[in-house]
Amino acid sequence: MRNPLSHCPICAGHLEPVKLKCPSCDLTLEGKLPASRLALLSPDQQQFVEVFLVARGNIREVEKALSISYPTVRKKLDEVVVALGYAPHAERLEREEILEAIDKGEISAKEGIALLKAGGKK
Repeated sequence: MRNPLSHCPICAGHLEPVKLKCPSCDLTLEGKLPASRLALLSPDQQQFVEVFLVARGNIREVEKALSISYPTVRKKLDEVVVALGYAPHAERLEREEILEAIDKGEISAKEGIALLKAGGKK
């Protein structure tokens, strides 16, 4: 199955649909056409959303399917939310950054707990 194009293969700019054709009746529509908000996502983000939906939002299943850590799943989910035009909750981002730092071994679990109790700010 071919992946749908949502970004220009030359400059990576967002592609907009300008022409649609019905194969049944041969009707053709041309002009600035509305696109799905999901078309705003990069191919990697679209694949992540597909895995997330198949897993019915179960982050642990997404972890296993993509072989990534829990904090990475949360981070990718936040990136999708931002790409769709919504602002993620700032506290959640700080929390996820701390968890990611623990996961990568940049800080100890004890240091992470202290940061979380103090309200973030790595």
